[in-house]
Amino acid sequence: MNKIFLLLAGLLLTLGVFAQPASELLQKIRARLDRVNDYQASGTMKTNVSFLKEPEASVTVYFKKPDKLKIRNDKGISFVPKGAVTISLNNLLKGSYTVLDAGTDTAQGQKVRLIKLLPQDENADLVLSTFWVDESRLVILRARTTTRDNGTYDVELRYGKYIAYALPDKVLFTFNVKNYKLPKGITFDYDDGSPQKKQLAGDGRGRVELTYSSYIINKGVPDSVFQ
Repeated sequence: MNKIFLLLAGLLLTLGVFAQPASELLQKIRARLDRVNDYQASGTMKTNVSFLKEPEASVTVYFKKPDKLKIRNDKGISFVPKGAVTISLNNLLKGSYTVLDAGTDTAQGQKVRLIKLLPQDENADLVLSTFWVDESRLVILRARTTTRDNGTYDVELRYGKYIAYALPDKVLFTFNVKNYKLPKGITFDYDDGSPQKKQLAGDGRGRVELTYSSYIINKGVPDSVFQ
């Protein structure tokens, strides 16, 4: 009888019956992110966008709850798409959402939970968010965000020595350049003579890669940094 019970229990686990609910899983991840009140991070930013000259620069990234974010670039250009505020995942996890369990998938070579968020506010800029979640480590390995105005963004996150705070060592943004709207009054140093100068939107995908060398966490960041 005990062997039959153990066999059935193993089968149920394989089928995911005992998996924790998606909403509960996201609450645990949000609780980890909430431990970070602020941070100052140093690193490098590589930009692969057709109409920008500067491919790599040293940057300092500042964050402060609830949603203040600042990127200082030593070359003066901080091209990070507006929708890429997923650099701070708690910006995506705040608000009221309907949580949908989409089963399992793979990310970074491992099996993960797939969770979708539908905002309850019909006027929200975010239309849909999808997370690839490492259930054992309680971190998000990948996120896809669809917005009303700036298309869809993919974000891949890799973790190392700061995983205790759910802060990544590397973040890779991928987005459709043709869907991105340049903010009013913002200009960039375009490639002289190239076809992209005549067509600012470009045709392909843009990539922004942030690699962090260090974080200073919960030591205080003044509001003046974000002005």
